[in-house]
Amino acid sequence: MNHRWRNNWIIIGFLLAGIFALGAALPVFANPLAQQFTASPTLMATVTGTPAGVIVTVTNENEQVNVRSGPNTTYPKVGILLAGQQVPAKGRSPGGDWVLIEYVGIDGNLAWVYSYNLNIPSGSFLPVVEPPPTPTPLVTPTLDQTLAAQFLVTVAPTRLPTFTPPPDLVIPTLPGDLETSPAGGVPMGLIIIGLGTLGAFLGLVSLIRGR
Repeated sequence: MNHRWRNNWIIIGFLLAGIFALGAALPVFANPLAQQFTASPTLMATVTGTPAGVIVTVTNENEQVNVRSGPNTTYPKVGILLAGQQVPAKGRSPGGDWVLIEYVGIDGNLAWVYSYNLNIPSGSFLPVVEPPPTPTPLVTPTLDQTLAAQFLVTVAPTRLPTFTPPPDLVIPTLPGDLETSPAGGVPMGLIIIGLGTLGAFLGLVSLIRGR
């Protein structure tokens, strides 16, 4: 008899425990919207993040390009970018020749790159950003005049020789024409032929007489 009652109390205890558990779960099923997560706008902004803006890519024409603190080669270099590297662009110089990029690791995390070293997506809008003040050199180079004077060599001017004109050209002239007789105007050749003919004739006459 005692054993039966003990079993009944155990069954009753399980039933009561099940009723309490079901009663606790009923509000949850009755109002399912009460368990939905509602995020605030601030939290959503933190989760999604801010847009990076215009992404520019370093061209492949050079293995690396210089990153400077201002939009000119007079500004010091603060780093480099490698070919194909992508960085967010934040603005451009007034002339448009330089682009302001996000460069983490320097003061302000902003630096400048020559625009012709970047591929900028067509239709991208980059606001004009005023450049920082032009840096002044830390040391102004000065020339020691005393030291420079030691290396200056003064060459004494030398007078060029005066030009002396050459003497007049003298063309020699022959005393006379060899083919012309100065007396009678008879050609000398004709006289020689005549004398030769006369000599031959006289020789022939002498030969005949000798026979």
